[in-house]
Amino acid sequence: MAIVSPGAMGSALGRGYAEGGARVLACVAGRSQRTRALADGLDLVDSLDAAVEAADVVLSVVPPGEALAVAGAIRRSAAAAGVTPLVADLNAVSPATLARVGQALGGLDLVDGSISGPPPRAASTRARTRLYLSGPRAGEIAALAHPRLEPRVLAGPVGAASALKMSTASLYKGLAALFLQATAAAQRAGVLDAMLDDVAPTFPAQVAELGSWLALSASKADRYVTEMREIAATQAAAGLPSELFEAMAVVWERVAGSPLGALSPEQAAGVTDAAAVIRALGLPAAGFPPET
Repeated sequence: MAIVSPGAMGSALGRGYAEGGARVLACVAGRSQRTRALADGLDLVDSLDAAVEAADVVLSVVPPGEALAVAGAIRRSAAAAGVTPLVADLNAVSPATLARVGQALGGLDLVDGSISGPPPRAASTRARTRLYLSGPRAGEIAALAHPRLEPRVLAGPVGAASALKMSTASLYKGLAALFLQATAAAQRAGVLDAMLDDVAPTFPAQVAELGSWLALSASKADRYVTEMREIAATQAAAGLPSELFEAMAVVWERVAGSPLGALSPEQAAGVTDAAAVIRALGLPAAGFPPET
C-alpha cells in the first residue's frame, strides 16, 4: 500500500494498516519536518514513482485542493512503471470533483472514500474513526485490516461516499464556523459568558471544550476553505443555494490568516483559553468596534 501523503490523517491510517499486516510505503521528499516526523514507522521511499510501482493499493489523503493534481501524478507514476494499482480517493471533495479525479486517473480503478472522525491513532481517546467507501471495488479497501478504523461500504456508485462527506462536513465544520462568528460577536459586545451559559445545555460538548475545539479547527482552516467550496458546489448540484457555504469559505479564509491559523494541529492542541482563542482569530463583529 502507498499513502499519498503521510500527514496527520495519512500517517495514522498507514500505521494502522501496517499493524494489520500490510507493507505501507510513503514518500516525504520535499515535505516539511513535521510530515517527516508524522511518517515515522512507515516504509519511506525516495519518490512517488517508487511508492506506486510497489503498491497494490494507493490511498490519496491530501487537502481537497490537491486531489486532482495528486490523481494525475499517481496516473503518471503508474504508467511509467506499467502497473495498475487500485486507487482510493479519501479526500473531502464533491462528487463532481471526484468524477474529475477519476478522469485524471485514466484507466486506474477508483474507490470513493470519506473519513469521519479524528486520525485513528493508538493513543487516541477521541471519537471513533469511520471510513465510508463506495464503488464496485469498495469491498477490497474495506477488507484491509486496520485495528482502529471502522470501514463501511455504502450502497451506490463511486461518488456516494463523497456525497456523504460533503453532508457531514457541512455540519461539523459549519458548526465550528458558526461558533467562531457567534462567540466573536458576543465577546465584542461583552456578553460572551452569558452567551455560553445560554447555549451550554444545547451544545454541552462544544462549550466545555470551546477553546481547544476552535484552536484545532483554526489550525486546519487553510484546507477548510476549499472544502467549504466543495460543499457549496455539492449543494448547488442538489438545487440548493450555494451562498451559505461560500460564506463559510470566507470565514475560514480569514481564520487561516490569523495567528492560530499558522499553528500546526499539534501546537493548537495546547491552546485551551476560549477568550484568548477568539481574540487571536481576529473576527470583528458587525456593529461593534474592534478591541484596542
